Parts: sequence; structure tokens; C-alpha cells
Amino acid sequence: MTDNAGVPETSAPSGRHPLRRSTDEWLDHLRVERGVSAHTLAAYRRDTGRYLAFLAERGVRRPEQVQEAHVTDFLAALRAGGPDAPPLAATSAARAVVAVRGLHRFLALEGETPSDPARAVTPPAPPRRLPKALRVDEVERLLSAASVGDTPAALRDRALLELLYGSGARVSEATALDLDDLPSTGEDPVVRLLGKGGKERIVPLGSYAADALGAWLVRGRPVLAGAGRGTAAVFVNRRGGRLSRQSAWNAIKAAARRADLADSVSPHTLRHSFATHLLDGGADIRVVQELLGHSSVTTTQIYTHVSTERMREVYAQAHPRAR
Repeated sequence: MTDNAGVPETSAPSGRHPLRRSTDEWLDHLRVERGVSAHTLAAYRRDTGRYLAFLAERGVRRPEQVQEAHVTDFLAALRAGGPDAPPLAATSAARAVVAVRGLHRFLALEGETPSDPARAVTPPAPPRRLPKALRVDEVERLLSAASVGDTPAALRDRALLELLYGSGARVSEATALDLDDLPSTGEDPVVRLLGKGGKERIVPLGSYAADALGAWLVRGRPVLAGAGRGTAAVFVNRRGGRLSRQSAWNAIKAAARRADLADSVSPHTLRHSFATHLLDGGADIRVVQELLGHSSVTTTQIYTHVSTERMREVYAQAHPRAR
């Protein structure tokens, strides 16, 4: 009999063999000393049950008999599946390997094995999903939906979204902005962003973002900031304090609902759209890397795949022999 991972599944033996007993001790350790949830424990019990059955078929019933090859073969069996079962997805196989690695790390620390045979076996990486980018017309709908009326909150939300799309800033970078991070009157419209690892970068702002920020700073921010005790934050909430990341995300979601884009918008959507539209417009990838604050161009290259999809769409629509 096989389980849905393609790994043989056997009933529990009437007498616990040493490896089964050691596994039960590890699960008890997780429950009692580590306070692991019942849901996680149940998943680990299923995963290690598959693993022990896999080892038993190969005559391995003692902890010290397990070799690295056994662990890698188990992972391969999970991924390959069997005649009557589909292979496990990378995320499910990774969870099983995490359980096996935890078990062997425990056995090595407890002195039951001279070494950890699973230490060098890494879980399979889940497939990297391409970032979601909006079309230009969808971005315009989203930005228009950000401001409802001429209230201070509406001016703030429009300025926030214009800034995110106009600079490629992360939401956390935007909410961390202080007034000193914006240009003085008469200077070129740029913004100073503090990214991951404390890395600072200067990003130019387009006229739409600059105008929206100006309207917020002149007509909106003084009203809301007056309710607080004074803050240097560019974006403030109704109590006059710094706008939180969650509140900024709520403003984005509200605009997305009004623009009928609720299913297409995530916290990074405007950043992804910023990068994709630059590349679609012919920007050099190294320039986009600097604007996004990526330490390596490899990280930025994922957006070239998005841009390639755009090129395919254009080709399919424009070339007479495309269809």
C-alpha cells in the first residue's frame, strides 16, 4: 500500500523498534518542551511515519543505521511519486524534509547518533512566482480611486500611492519617510529612501507624485498633524502620529476595491508595476536595480520575465504571422 506521496505506508508495528521509539521521544519533546501546536505535531507525525516506513523497507530500524543517502532517497521518492500516487509538491515535500531534519538533529544532540545524516539535505525550494504587475491603465484607475473628495485623508492616500508607484518604494519605506527626506522648495523632485539593511538611495519623483505630495503637505498634513504632539513623519494618521504600515496597506486595499482591482493588488503591486513599466519603456536593468535598491542585479532580473510576457502579448497582437 502506498500513500499519496508515492512512499510505502505500513501499519504501526506491534512492538516499537529503536527508530520508532526515538521518533516518539522527539515528538514528545516538541509537545512538552517546545510547545508545538497539535496541528504541527500531527503533520510531523504523518511525515515521520512515511519516513520510517520508507526506511523499514530498506531494513533500517535503528537511528545509527541511517545514512545521508537514505534521506536524499526519501526526498526523491516524495518528489517522484509512485505508480498509484502523484508526486508531492515542493512545499509539501519541503515540510516532510523539515520534519526529518528536526528528528535527526534531535537524535544527534541527544547522543543517539554520532552525527546528523540529514544535515546536508536541503528542502526543495518552491517555484518562484513572478511578481504581479498592473497594466498602466489599471494603475491609473487605482490612483484615481485613492482620492475620494478633498479631505486630508484622501489627499494623503493619493500622495502615498503616487509615491509608491512614482518611486518604487516599499510600503515600509514610504511610511518611514520624514520631512527631511523630501526636497526643499525649488529643488529637483527626489525622495531619499532607507531600504533593507539601512541602505540609503535617492530616487527621482515624477511630476504626478511631486504634485500629489505637495497637495498633501500643504492642504492635508497640517490638519491631521495638528491632532498629535508633533512628528517629522511625512505620512500621518488621524491622531497625528506616524502612519503605520498596516494603515498604509489598508488605504491601498480600499483604493483597489473602489477600482475593482481587489484581486490584483498586493502590498508590493505598485513596486512591481513601477519596475515592469520602466523595463517595458526601455530602461536599463542596472538603472532599475538602483531605483529599487537591490544589492544584486539578479534580484532585479525577475522583472525581465514579466517584461518578456508583455513582449509576447504585443507580438501576438501585432505580428501578422503570430497566430
